[in-house]
This record gives sequence, structure tokens and C-alpha cells, in this order.
Amino acid sequence: MTLNFYKNLSNDYIKLLESGNEHNIIIEVGEPPVMQTFKVHSTVLCYRCPYLYDEFKKSTINNDVNIRIIQKPQISVKVFNVIIKYIYGATVNLEKVETSIIFDLLMTANQFQLEELVERLQTFLIENHPSWLKLNFSKIYNLSFQTDFKALQNFCDDIIAKHPNLIFESNDFNTLPEAALVSIIQRDDLQLEESKIWDYIIQWGTTQNKTLPSNFNDWIEKDFQNLKNTLQQCLPHIRYFQFSNETILEKLFPFQQLLDKTLWFDILKYSMTPDKPITSTILSPRKIVTNQLPNRGYTFQITSLIITNERAAEIASWIDKKEVTYDVNNNPYEFNLILRGSRDGFGVNVFWNLCNRKTNLVVVVKVKDIDEILGGYNPIGWNSNLNGQYSATNDSFIFSLKNRNIENHILSRVKNASCAIYNYSDYYGPNFGGGVFYMCMNINQFRVIHNQSYEKPIRKTTVEFSIDDYEVFQIKKR
Repeated sequence: MTLNFYKNLSNDYIKLLESGNEHNIIIEVGEPPVMQTFKVHSTVLCYRCPYLYDEFKKSTINNDVNIRIIQKPQISVKVFNVIIKYIYGATVNLEKVETSIIFDLLMTANQFQLEELVERLQTFLIENHPSWLKLNFSKIYNLSFQTDFKALQNFCDDIIAKHPNLIFESNDFNTLPEAALVSIIQRDDLQLEESKIWDYIIQWGTTQNKTLPSNFNDWIEKDFQNLKNTLQQCLPHIRYFQFSNETILEKLFPFQQLLDKTLWFDILKYSMTPDKPITSTILSPRKIVTNQLPNRGYTFQITSLIITNERAAEIASWIDKKEVTYDVNNNPYEFNLILRGSRDGFGVNVFWNLCNRKTNLVVVVKVKDIDEILGGYNPIGWNSNLNGQYSATNDSFIFSLKNRNIENHILSRVKNASCAIYNYSDYYGPNFGGGVFYMCMNINQFRVIHNQSYEKPIRKTTVEFSIDDYEVFQIKKR
């Protein structure tokens, strides 16, 4: 029988790290003025982190000198603090740590070749922060292929099959690694029409070829060949024989030079005489799942890069003034995306062009670089004909969300109905309460200032803040 005392051993090694007794390496992390020095031991690194030990040996200049300095300015002090405590004590405390920091920790652990920690952190993120992973889906998916994070790849693949818009409509789609794109389009359960998949791979391939003429009518044979070479790993996974006659003419015909002559002939032959034999391989149709339940039991899915299905259900319950949040699959509203800043533009004029005089609008804003979402509901809409005037409603509200914790929110309902909504098409986009929560003139910036129009502030700071993105939805009852 073996008696284990790992806890005491871990604590003793942490004390050794903190005291720095008999250290022979100094690691400086960060850049002035945010810098921290760690006094560590080569023997510990040799067995617990060979990567750092090798870095130490590379930095050795004189064998008689027992202090080595390893510069790591690209790694934050906070992240390295966790890493070095894991190396010494085999413990990682993730309580009250921002999800983005945990992901940075995963990337650093991978750089330091700490395989055990890499595996555990992936599992922790998947089990405890799936909403954050979905919100940052494109970034996570890209990096999971670049770093070979298998658990995150599998997590993302399962989501993509059901909700392909998360990757195909993302800002980073055109920078997707080829291997990642191939892994998506070869799936039999990808829930996307074949003609749309074709559109996306043409978009991706065209973006990779910077020399292609912007006007398609100016393309020559060499341009088509270059695009074909770029897409050579993707083209075999398209289900060409699932295209309708209309989409063959509209989608495939302009790009027929990308296809082998035999394949193109067989596509035409199959579309006109499907009973006649062809020589090309016919891939099986994708398994598209349709939900046609009329009232209850449908699967709700919001097309958003900012909020999850759960968040949409929560907002819907606030709209209907329900004390209990709607079940995610019984959300009574459709959320129809009419504006996304990263897709349509962040200018004030874009907002008014797309949203003017539309009613029942939900605005959501992702604050830049932190896990915070702000938003508001306007049932009566903004009206450019009322420029410089307020519109009255008793049903608008603004809110703040912490995306990783659905319970952690601030809901602020309108208190002064006559000043609920402010219309100013010359300078502002969406504006609640004449400046309580509004879009600034500066691109990619919003601001929150508390006044008496709404019940309570949704943010502590009142300075302008930058955003990663913002979206406007028009909702309607199902």
C-alpha cells in the first residue's frame, strides 16, 4: 500500500518558489512598468518544464555565472504567475479568473509544452465557459488548428455542423486555415445548402488570391487556374449533384473552368437526364435537419456573434416582463439580424439607413477586450423625422451582461417615459434616454451616462469605450 502526501509536497514546493532560496535562474516577465522577477531553480525546470530549461541553457554565456535571465515580455505577469506555480506545485487556481486570461494561459501552457495542463485547460473551458467559446468562435477555431488543440477542435466541429453561421459569417472566415475549411465542408451533417457552401469557398479562395481582378468580367483563363489551384483541396468535397438546375446556372456556370471537363459534363447531364449513367462520383447528400414544430419544442437559434441563445431567451423574458426566464427552446420571439457593425459598417449613417423607423429593436454591444455585453430594447424605434426630439415609451430598457455568468446582469427599465428614446440622426446612432446609453460619433465607440431617464446605471465608468462589434435585431412573435 502506498501513502500519498501530495498536498504537503505541493505546498512545500510553492514555498520554495516564493522564498527563492538557492535559486540559480532569474526570469523577468513583462515590460516596464509592469514587470515581475521570478527566482527559480534549474533542477525543477529540467524535470517539470523542459522548454524553459532549454531556454535557460540557450541564455548561458559563461559557465561560471550562476544567474541566468530569460526575457519573456510577450507573456503577461498574471499568466506566468499561474504557470510557474503549476510547474512547482502542480496546482492551478482559476477562481475569479477572466475567461480570456484562462485562454491566454492555455496558449502559454502550449508554448511551454505543458501537455497535461493543456489538456485540462481545454476541458475546463469546454465544461465551464462554452458561451465564451461560442462568442469568440472564429478565433478559437482558427487557433485550435494552429496549435492542434484536439478537444477544442472537436467542440467546434460539433457546433459548426449545427450552426455553420458561426464560422461562415464571422469576420475571420477569410483567414481560416485551409485544413480547417476542408474539415468543415467534408462533413455530411453540415447544416448548410450546397449552393451556399459553394459561395463561401469561392469567397474564401478569391480572398487568398490578391491579384485577381476585382471585376469578375475581367478574369482571364490564368485567373481561373489560380483560383482552382487554391481550392484544389476543397473542390472534391462539394456535392455538385445536389444543386438545382437554377443554382447550376447561377452558381456553377460562371466558375465552370474550376471543374474538370468530365465533371462539368456530368453535372449538366445529371441535371437534364438524372436516370442516365455518369462516370463522376456522386457524394451522398448532406443530412440536413429541419424543425417544423409549429409552437412548442422547436430549436431556437440566433444568428449572432455577440449573444447566445440563452441570452436571447433572457432578453425575451425581460421584454415580456416575466419573472422566470424563458426556456432556450421556447423563446417566443424571432431575432432577425438587420445590422452588424463588422459586416455592414460602424458609421452613424449605416445605422440610420438600416434601422430608421423600424420597431421592436434589440441592440447588443460587445465591449472591446473584456467579457462584457451591453444593450437595450426599443419597442417604438428611432425616427429621423423627429431629429433632435425624444420619443416616449413605457416599455424600453437597457442592460449589462457578463457573458460567462447568466445570473450576473443589470436590468434598467425606463423611469421617465417621455425621455425614453432620443432621435438624432446627425450625430448619434442608437440612443437611449438622450445619452444614458448611446452610440458616439467616433467609429466603434459607445458611452453610458446615468441620468433620471432609466432606473439605474448599467456601467460604473462614464467615459467612451471601444467595442469589438455591435448588432441590431428586429424581433417579432413566432
